[in-house]
Amino acid sequence: MTVAAVILHARMEGALADAAGRPAVRRAVESAWAGGATPIVVVAFDDGGQVAAALTGSPAVLAEPAPMEAGPVGQMARGIAVALDQVTETEAALIWPGRMAWIDAETVTTLIEAYGARRGSVLRPVYEGEPGWPVLVPVDLVPALVALGPSLMPDVLMNEFFAGAASSATIDTGDPGVVHDIATAMESLPLFEGPPQPVSGAAPEWGAAAAEMPDDAPLEGPALAPYAQAADEGD
Repeated sequence: MTVAAVILHARMEGALADAAGRPAVRRAVESAWAGGATPIVVVAFDDGGQVAAALTGSPAVLAEPAPMEAGPVGQMARGIAVALDQVTETEAALIWPGRMAWIDAETVTTLIEAYGARRGSVLRPVYEGEPGWPVLVPVDLVPALVALGPSLMPDVLMNEFFAGAASSATIDTGDPGVVHDIATAMESLPLFEGPPQPVSGAAPEWGAAAAEMPDDAPLEGPALAPYAQAADEGD
């Protein structure tokens, strides 16, 4: 079972924002990888290569955004398409707004494990009853997501998509990071409690070693998605 992470940044400044001493985009990628998500796709503008520099040594694939008129849902679909280009066996993707910098790796693992027992379902984490991010979307349901249209902002879009899904479930992850974004300082977050009970399903492979990788590690990535490379070559 392969579950990707699609991390979305509408602005380059958001990707590079400080998240407890690390760029927000780097912190999210490390949490996704340590939690077992693969491939990991970052959809972000990158004038000057600063986002790529922030991801040096990470396993992420950096992809150019879809045209702005495609709206937030277009960026989600673009990221999932790139994930499928990277790993054709990808079954689902964690849709992860870049502002959600405090999501814990254990939450990623919990959602992936839960999907193992609920294949084809849309899964959304909750914290103290409040729905949060990332939302696990099966790739087969991407057309239904895109059909909701480009005008909806991410929170409204996902609320409607989740409500209309034939099979969906909320998962209590005990993680304040699923509802508190980077506007809340890390030291001000409620304590992480973890899920109140185990979820069923086989545990994913862990990428914890990548989370410990120093910023100056040898270049392994980020890779450019194929369409981004083609765009660069055509400039």
